[in-house]
Amino acid sequence: MSDLDDLGAAWRAAETVVVLTGAGMSTASGIPDFRSPGGRWSQHRPVTIQEFLASEDDRVRYWRYKGETWQVISAAQPNPAHMAFAELAGAGHVELLVTQNVDGLHERSGFPPERLVTIHGTDAAVVCVRCGRRAARALAQQAWEAGEAVPHCSCGGPWKPATISFGQALVQADLIRALEAAGRCDLLVAAGTSLVVGPINEMVPRARRAGARVAILTASETPFDHVADWKVSEPLAEVLPALRALVFG
Repeated sequence: MSDLDDLGAAWRAAETVVVLTGAGMSTASGIPDFRSPGGRWSQHRPVTIQEFLASEDDRVRYWRYKGETWQVISAAQPNPAHMAFAELAGAGHVELLVTQNVDGLHERSGFPPERLVTIHGTDAAVVCVRCGRRAARALAQQAWEAGEAVPHCSCGGPWKPATISFGQALVQADLIRALEAAGRCDLLVAAGTSLVVGPINEMVPRARRAGARVAILTASETPFDHVADWKVSEPLAEVLPALRALVFG
């Protein structure tokens, strides 16, 4: 972690720090990521929003995956990496954190909600695809665990966890906020993300073109490693607490 002293000093001096996080943030909390060998996609093929809307069989398959993973997610706790970001934000050292994660661990870490964008939605809520009603996840999860293969709203429409499914558009206001923040920051930190999912990965080149420095904290290679000022591959549950200590100095 020889680069951490330099990164910590740059973070401490920066006026505006913007963060993008991905699944690697949560592996230390016991939540497996998507793309690595043995990750979630090796056991389950994703269901697109079009498939969910068109096919009862696909809705059953979707809920089998989501019901099982929620049991893991809801039992997980924020790890030291989440807590480090929450403390840094609370002290004014993170202007905005954009997360690709739907597990709610940033929220449960005490991260300031006004500085958080959940760009891919959240598994902690459900939305009815017929009437648009939104409710706490427990309402549908309890029905699924009781044997209802596809939980339904009182209007008769199927509940869907309030995440952005494949084929479903991002919330434009969230995307604009994320990209605009990247374009005016002094330092962009990408943590636990492979940076292969667009359009949110455009935060990195957007920040770079605006003159920001870039830190990529992830074990895997990314398409933007060549533009990074710092690339750190050690575990985030160790790296981020160490950076927090350096920033607080």
